[in-house]
Amino acid sequence: MSATIFAAVLLAAFLHATWNAMVKVSADRLSAMGLLTLTSGLASFAALPFVPTPTAEAWPFLAASVFIHILYRLCLVRAYQHGDLGHVYPIARGTGPLIVVLLSAMVVGEVLPPATLAGVLIIALGVMALALRGGPKLLEEPRPLLYALATGGCIAAYTLTDGLGGRANDGHGAAYVLWLLALDMPIFVAAVAVRRGRSFWTVVRREWARGAAGGIMSVAAYALAVWAMTQAPLAAVAALRETSVIFAAAIGTLFLKESFGRWRILAAMMVAGGVVALRM
Repeated sequence: MSATIFAAVLLAAFLHATWNAMVKVSADRLSAMGLLTLTSGLASFAALPFVPTPTAEAWPFLAASVFIHILYRLCLVRAYQHGDLGHVYPIARGTGPLIVVLLSAMVVGEVLPPATLAGVLIIALGVMALALRGGPKLLEEPRPLLYALATGGCIAAYTLTDGLGGRANDGHGAAYVLWLLALDMPIFVAAVAVRRGRSFWTVVRREWARGAAGGIMSVAAYALAVWAMTQAPLAAVAALRETSVIFAAAIGTLFLKESFGRWRILAAMMVAGGVVALRM
């Protein structure tokens, strides 16, 4: 993995953690997610005249990804209804790379070299260690774990789908993401508007500036990630992208006054070790 791709994925991870923190601080997370989806979709629509139309080979991947992203958001919202963000988010993000390793080997034939595979596994284990900070309490109520694992499965599915879709789109990963977000936005926003009613539009009016910033970050983060997947192995990019959990932990500690603790420090060191293995 080149230094340019490496830096791009780390930037994507930072942007992803930042917009997730914006959603977290909202009193109505579903409406906040709808607002972010609305602004990212509008930004993508505005950019469509300046990017190529998807190739015929890319359209099936786009159609599948729209469905997967909607399912991903629904699973994520359900997970947050039953569990804490600090547990659900790391489990979902840590499960994805492990599944991508298996699927990319079976579907795409990308077998990772030992050092890269070690880096992927170390990062995934470090992310999961962040999630298991609560110990046995996590198993007292199984629904958060089950929904988080389902979310991780969706993450793996759209990572593989969009990585292949970006490649099928003549390598225009950023253009692929813009079309994806533009197509995905009306469906999800309509669902949130029906579910939340007037309260959704209240959130739109009250938090539009935060939503606009988060939407732009969301577009940039995923465009960088999909572009990287057109240049490097899918599993390696997916694993490196999960350093967003460390960025999220840092944002929570510095700005949301959350406790970091020794357990999180150990998990952060594991993720850092995995990053070094990937870079080598």
